[in-house]
Amino acid sequence: MKKTFLFLFVGLIASAFSSCVILSPKKHKALLATQDSLSRGWTDSQLKNQELEQLIANLRSDTTGLNSALKDLRSRYSEMDNNYTKLRSNSSSEINKLSSDLRKREQRLKEVEEVLRKRDEATNQLKEKLQQALLGFAKSGLTVEIKNGKVYVSLTDKLLFSSGSIIIDEKGKQALTQLAEVLKQQPEINIAVEGHTDSQKITNLGQIKDNWDLSVLRSTSVVRYLTEVAKVESVRMTATGKGEFQPLDSNASADGRSKNRRIEIVLSPKLDELYDLIKQ
Repeated sequence: MKKTFLFLFVGLIASAFSSCVILSPKKHKALLATQDSLSRGWTDSQLKNQELEQLIANLRSDTTGLNSALKDLRSRYSEMDNNYTKLRSNSSSEINKLSSDLRKREQRLKEVEEVLRKRDEATNQLKEKLQQALLGFAKSGLTVEIKNGKVYVSLTDKLLFSSGSIIIDEKGKQALTQLAEVLKQQPEINIAVEGHTDSQKITNLGQIKDNWDLSVLRSTSVVRYLTEVAKVESVRMTATGKGEFQPLDSNASADGRSKNRRIEIVLSPKLDELYDLIKQ
């Protein structure tokens, strides 16, 4: 644009001087006015050109800043996208692991429930067999019941022993023999024999010093008969004496003391399968 005005101005001057015509004052004045107008136009064009160049510089600076901001945003977006992908992958992995663990626990719970169901079923069947086998001794104080998943066969001392004695009498031997026949058919059953007494002090029983002695010796007498005579496996048997400390009734009355003097044979299913499941 600068060159255009310059060539125009020079052309006008050259044209004026090359002309051999002498200009009149009026034309000369008009020519000067045109020169002034062209000069002002030249100045204005220079200012506008400077403004345009400044505007272009500003736009270029803004464009550079926007490009930098855009690049930064793209970098942040890429980082966030990568983090989200990792998080989703990890979450999926954790969810799959938890689901797998939950399925395993549910399966184990079903297996445990099945073992317990079988135990309860076997316990009820054992109770019925014992009740049938020992039905004739019910009037002599023999009872069969289930407590805490175990079968308790309770025999009062008058069914097994004479007063203060640790020797099993004939009626007691008959009851134990019939009991042993059922137990030998149930090899998966553990057998614990517990001796119990009333709270009265021991007197004139020779080497038997107290109710602890009496309860232990009576339980071992029963175990010896079951293993040595009735041939129940010894490895399944335990003998314990509880003395006077687990009474069924008050020791204040003769009837209560009679109930407390007893042998309890506790029959519990072997739970090896259940223990193995719990350990897993």
